Formats: sequence, C-alpha cells, structure tokens
Amino acid sequence: MPRNLSRRASLLIALAAASPWALAQTAKPAATAAPMAWPTKPIKIIVGFPAGTSPDLTARTFAEPLSKALGQPVIVENKVGAGGNIGADAVAKARDDHTIGLMINGNMTIAKLLNPAVPYDPLKDLAPLSLIGTSPLVLTAPLSQPGVPANSDAREFFVAARNGGDKWSYGTPGVGTVGHIGTELLKSRSNINPVHVPYPGYPAVANAILGGQLQMALMPPALAQAQVRAGKLRAIGVTSAGRSPLAPDIPSLSEAGIRGFDLEIWNAFAAPATMPKPIQAKLAALISEIARSQDVRGKLFQQGWQVAGTSPEGLANRIKADTNLLGGVIAMRGIKAE
Repeated sequence: MPRNLSRRASLLIALAAASPWALAQTAKPAATAAPMAWPTKPIKIIVGFPAGTSPDLTARTFAEPLSKALGQPVIVENKVGAGGNIGADAVAKARDDHTIGLMINGNMTIAKLLNPAVPYDPLKDLAPLSLIGTSPLVLTAPLSQPGVPANSDAREFFVAARNGGDKWSYGTPGVGTVGHIGTELLKSRSNINPVHVPYPGYPAVANAILGGQLQMALMPPALAQAQVRAGKLRAIGVTSAGRSPLAPDIPSLSEAGIRGFDLEIWNAFAAPATMPKPIQAKLAALISEIARSQDVRGKLFQQGWQVAGTSPEGLANRIKADTNLLGGVIAMRGIKAE
C-alpha cells in the first residue's frame, strides 16, 4: 500500500473512532466560540423616581465612572411612578443587553407581595448585580407632646406610646413603603399601637410632626438629623442593629430595649434576568469596584448611604432576608398597596 494511502486510511480510521460530540465540536464555526464584543452602544440606567431624588442621585454618581470603564456613554433615564415599580418593570422587560436599573429595596423584594398586579416578579425577572448602600431609618418625634415627660429618654417614650394606644398616630410616605411596614414591625416588637397616616412624602411627614398632627415617624437620617440639629424634632433611635455611622450620635432602638429589630432601607443595581451571565458578571464587578472607590464612597455617604458594594450573591442574600422579614409583616398585618 502506498505510504500516502496508508496515512489517509489511518486518518479515516481515527475520524471514524471519534465521538459524535468531538465531531460536532470541530464542525462549529469559529465565530461562535469567541464572546461577542460588549458593550456596542450606550448603557442605560433606568431609575423609577424623579430627577433629584436619592435613587436618581446615586445613579448619576455611577454614570461617569461606569462610562469611563466601559468606553461607552451611560445615560440615566427616569421612568417615574408606582413607587419605582414602573422603572423596575422597564428593566425587567429590557432585551437590548445594555439596560440596567438603580432600585430601592421595595422594588426588589416585596413589590408583588404588596400588589399581585405588579407586572414583574422581582425574584424571577431581575438579576441582582450589587447592593450599593444601606441606611437605617430614625424614629423621630416632636420635642414635646402630651403624655411624654419632658427630657424623657427612649424607654420612657415607649412607655408613653404604649399608654397612648391608638390615640397616637404615625406618618409615612404611603402604604407599603418601608416606613409603613417598618413601623408595623416596630408595633409588634414594642407593644405600641399608633394609627397609620400616609402623606405624599417625607417632607410632609416632618411638617405634620412639627404641627402636632403626628406623634412619631420613621424618617431617613439626613432629613431627621437636619430637623434635630435645628432644634425642631427629637430623635428616639435608629432602626439598625447598632449605631449607624450615618447618625453616630443617635442610639439604636435596641438600646431602648426593643429587641430583634433591625431594619434598613437600601438601593441596588439590577439587570434583566435575560441578560447574558458574562455581561451580568462584568457589570457587577465594575459596579462593586466603583462603589467602593474613595471618591464614590464619599459622594454616597454625603447622599446618606453607608456603602456596601457587594457581589451579586451578597445582594441576593439581602433580597431573600428582607423579603422574608417584610413579607411576614405584610401577611401578619394584612397590608395591601392602595
């Protein structure tokens, strides 16, 4: 047998012995093996709240450094309404692989538990990227009010609140907000029973406390501290497990004897669940790195956030924990979105 024929026969025998999988792999076009270049166009950050609000400010803080890292413009788009759920739904339905969202915790945890009509499922339709910042709320009260001894401490305040029963009231920015659900949780842990009164926003809540229409409210640290420093309101305690760097002079509610109470608001970046995993991973790593950079960390602290900058797994764990906690309160208290 000629030498060249022998070599050809050997090759045919080798090919015949090869597995179908191996042959299939050799038949694949080379183009499919290499990842497609990304990004190929501007990145869009959807925010479900108006310009100038806390989520909007956070998104814009990330826009420039993220643009530099990716080599594409990063555009912040505000899709306002339904407590941020309109924006969250737009993120969930995006299919261009260039859209992400900056959201508050309610959008990623209890949205559908509060209102089954919400068109997206936070746990199925959104992919966690990174938990950006956390903040406790501050239990805030008038400087003086009937039934509360002058210069009383936090423990005495809760005694007065128990005695006040449903003659007391508390304010929030609306039904289903963290301030609302958080106060209902506080009621169950402290045996107090103030009546809920919703307002259009936190500034209106603060004015109602100043005007004597409310006896208490859970408020963001920046707004609460501004009123406390101006000598207009008093801070009873923060809702985090211990004292917060955002409000180091305010004791935690656990110091007032309220055990097992740990509640924070937070914001985070998420992507559509359909976005390819390699792109999710790239975005998550960049966002986490940017969050923990000195410049951005300082800006977020000024906006009222203690920086987290977690991995997707860290955010997923926080979503699960908060969904269980707040979902339990929703079920126990029969809370429904209006």
